[in-house]
Amino acid sequence: MQTHFTPEQLADPQVAESEKIIRKCVHCGFCTATCPTYVTLGNELDSPRGRIYLIKDMLEAGRAADPEIVTHIDRCLSCLSCMTTCPSGVHYMHLVDHARAHIEQTYKRPLADRIIRSLLAMVLPYPGRFRAALKLARLGKPFAGLFEKSAALKPLAAMLKLAPASVPRPSVIAQSGVHQGRGQGRGRVAILTGCAQPVLEPGINEATISLLNRLDIEVVIPPGEGCCGALVHHIGREDEALGFARRNVDAWARQIDEGGLDAIIITASGCGTTIKDYGYMLRLDPAYADKAAKVSELAKDITEYLDMLDLPEPVLKPGIVVAYHSACSLQHGQKITRQPKSLLVKAGFVVKEPREGHLCCGSAGTYNILQPEISASLRDRKVKNIVATEAELVATGNIGCITQIASGAKIPVVHTIELLDWAYGGPRPQKLQ
Repeated sequence: MQTHFTPEQLADPQVAESEKIIRKCVHCGFCTATCPTYVTLGNELDSPRGRIYLIKDMLEAGRAADPEIVTHIDRCLSCLSCMTTCPSGVHYMHLVDHARAHIEQTYKRPLADRIIRSLLAMVLPYPGRFRAALKLARLGKPFAGLFEKSAALKPLAAMLKLAPASVPRPSVIAQSGVHQGRGQGRGRVAILTGCAQPVLEPGINEATISLLNRLDIEVVIPPGEGCCGALVHHIGREDEALGFARRNVDAWARQIDEGGLDAIIITASGCGTTIKDYGYMLRLDPAYADKAAKVSELAKDITEYLDMLDLPEPVLKPGIVVAYHSACSLQHGQKITRQPKSLLVKAGFVVKEPREGHLCCGSAGTYNILQPEISASLRDRKVKNIVATEAELVATGNIGCITQIASGAKIPVVHTIELLDWAYGGPRPQKLQ
């Protein structure tokens, strides 16, 4: 794609990087076939190619975002299916992230939208606040239908509908500290405890620590680590996202210096995609560039790490038929497709893959709150394909997908690691009791 940026514009490293990405696009349109919003809405401007045109026009003109571009960029799930499809290697993720930051800096959203986005940024990345908000949501649930009648308040209605009926107790196991392996020490890893996941599903990190310890892997939960920054990163709040990234880099760098780390384990694939990008996000920060690159290099999804180990035979082989949902952030963001399925098969599960596995379930961080209609359409399409497998449960590797699919499915939705922990001697997952 031809561009016409001025030398002055290209002096900005963010603009220069976006210009390189735009120039790689050859208008082929392969991305339209696998883009969930284009498949759902049929609008060229809701395809990656269409959004690239809009972003190019905005950045080249050096102008503020307008309602049209905001509408179509907001509808993007950042599922990154287009990056898997693209034959030209267009790094759409970095381009749309830049566009979102530009929108945040130059566009004044309607008041209700600004309040809801600020509320999400102030609550979701902080487990204590999130837990309190979920308890308060129970009081607001009866009003969800009323809020749904107002276009401006539909995100609030979606928030209330997604809130669980009860909130699990905080994990005692997954707190800061060191969890020793059961032998001489086969390895040493850190784990991201995260923000939303330990509130909604504390058993995921517990199962991870338990299984790794039984495999003689020491697990460290460093003080100071927390939200990876993905939630605010994807709504354009770049300074906040980089703040979270720096805090985690500092926490993990201390562990690297003190005792060394074989890996930094991530159990939420949405977080993993962002942490693996810390090196890029902090490349212009001389105090963090090298440390961030090292952290990104060490970051591993839990299934990616387990696949590197020589696992023993499972303690039991459940034989249950499992529909494996490949989270977009895992298959498109991290290119991890084989490992989770092969681990489940080795552990004695019968794995079925739903049709249209490349299409997003509609969760996408806060997307199911901010774009509830499109999200619900994608969820229903995903659930229909899962039901067609006749599986007894769903396994996936991302907390957002678990919450989203469970809101429309009638069978249990569990994290892949909970099933693996069970097969290798851990307790039966609570949802299967």
